Amino acid sequence: TPGNMTDALAAVAADAVTAAGDYLAARFEAGLDADYTATDVKTAADHEAERRVIERVRAAYPDHPITAEESGHHDGDGQYRWVVDALDGTNNFAAGVPTFGSVATAVDEAGPATTAVHVPVLDDLYVATRDGGVTHNGTEVAATDGDSVPLSHATVGTLIGPDVIHSEARMDEFDAVADSVETECKRVIRCWAPVVYFGLLARGRLDGFVCFHPPEREQVAGDLLAREAGCVERTAGALTVFGRDEDLTERLWTAAVDAL
Repeated sequence: TPGNMTDALAAVAADAVTAAGDYLAARFEAGLDADYTATDVKTAADHEAERRVIERVRAAYPDHPITAEESGHHDGDGQYRWVVDALDGTNNFAAGVPTFGSVATAVDEAGPATTAVHVPVLDDLYVATRDGGVTHNGTEVAATDGDSVPLSHATVGTLIGPDVIHSEARMDEFDAVADSVETECKRVIRCWAPVVYFGLLARGRLDGFVCFHPPEREQVAGDLLAREAGCVERTAGALTVFGRDEDLTERLWTAAVDAL
């Protein structure tokens, strides 16, 4: 049945990202093997963590295609395609900042079906399944679990993709969006490890999220975590806004759209 299938996918996703996360935790103190470019940074840990995720997904579902950040597309003709970012937050990892995670998401024609995020230094494991909710370390959570503060006291995460980083015009647009949103709330976080913060949103530690031209590997995971945690969503084109309630979402959406 669909429920049994997504549960099985979720178990594989959780096992895969935990294996990668355990490796990353062990490597964290030695995470200075970084290769910096003009716009990005990579480490040997990115590739080794990804290998561990792919190995476990392939062992369970050898026919499923995989899209991985480092190694690209792996062919398959199965019903689900896996989207993998085995080290989300490489810049943090390389700099010695403990905010990074590993994520694997299974998607089908209807969108993301299940995702798992492991944040190794905090030992946080988030698992979301379509129509099945979100768990944090095995306990069901929701976006309304945190303090229900007014928007003026709210903390909002942001996510942008390479299309923004590599385009001066789009970066100017995003800066305007972030500035406009910040006039409405207490703090805007420009996330360098977005899946970690989507996990926090899913259990009420953040109040909203603004996504602008997001990359698939982070957005499919974030979308499922936010939706299954009960967030309200507004989206049009390259802009998506999530919030813990209708009023907060509408006000964030208005601020973002007005800036554009």
